[in-house]
Amino acid sequence: MTFSAETSGVYPIAATPFLLDGSIDTVSLDRLTDFYQDAGATGMTILGIMGEANKLTGPESLSIARQVIARSRVPVVVGVSSPNLTGMGLLARQAMEAGAAGVMIAPTPNLRTDEQILTYFHQCIEAVGNDIPWALQDYPLTLQVQMSVPLIAKIVEELPSCVMLKAEDWPGLEKLSRLRALQDGGQMRRVSMLTANGGLFLDFEGERGSDGIMTGYGFPDMLVELFNLQQAGQRDAAHDLFDAHLPLIRYEQQPGVGLAVRKYVLAGRGAIAHDVQRKPGSTLSARAREEVDYMLARIARTDKRAAL
Repeated sequence: MTFSAETSGVYPIAATPFLLDGSIDTVSLDRLTDFYQDAGATGMTILGIMGEANKLTGPESLSIARQVIARSRVPVVVGVSSPNLTGMGLLARQAMEAGAAGVMIAPTPNLRTDEQILTYFHQCIEAVGNDIPWALQDYPLTLQVQMSVPLIAKIVEELPSCVMLKAEDWPGLEKLSRLRALQDGGQMRRVSMLTANGGLFLDFEGERGSDGIMTGYGFPDMLVELFNLQQAGQRDAAHDLFDAHLPLIRYEQQPGVGLAVRKYVLAGRGAIAHDVQRKPGSTLSARAREEVDYMLARIARTDKRAAL
């Protein structure tokens, strides 16, 4: 299960399914793993922000990682971000022992200066071990940590075990182009760049040098088709497909309810039994559910996968 600077394709960010009482739904976890794989995903990313990792205990995180890895036929990247570096290192090593392809690390939100950020990632890799391949998550909208292009290049150069950038700054197209230009010019070691940011700019990110997609939109099969169309140079078809789904992608970006929308869609598609989040979490109102159903019906006019 390879995970390297040459990684490309679609790595959906996985939700964590819960039962109505807030406990982990292990039956749905298997179903969800199959759902992503059957959609044609290149790999999976678990225990990220969408996976409600901050609401899980250490043993729960490890149990989820082991279950998904054991069932998966594709590489699994495990989110290990935590202000507790000892816990981060333990989860990373145990996940790799279970067969993970690599880990993903995000900056802790209290970092402000370039020196603080760089020092933090050096400390993370001391805890995790420099033999574990990892993805650097750049998500300032949620994490409130600003990483400039020169800083990202410095992190990549000083920490060779970094093999991927999960690029989700906003706006991020110019940043993506600048990073790729540094790599093409030999001024920065190559790393894989997968883009996310809720999928809002997937229509152009592939044209700016992205190696693939790492987001949690509830139609991973659509993401795979979009990626394949882009790779085949079918620009208009790729944009047409993206445009059909854009209203729902945009709707998901509402602060506080985005995960509720995604879990509602995943439940509607039969990937999970319940759309609940572990508390504290949001729920969709009856009006919001009607709006999502309306958008799905409209998408289904051109993409039958949305006919739930």
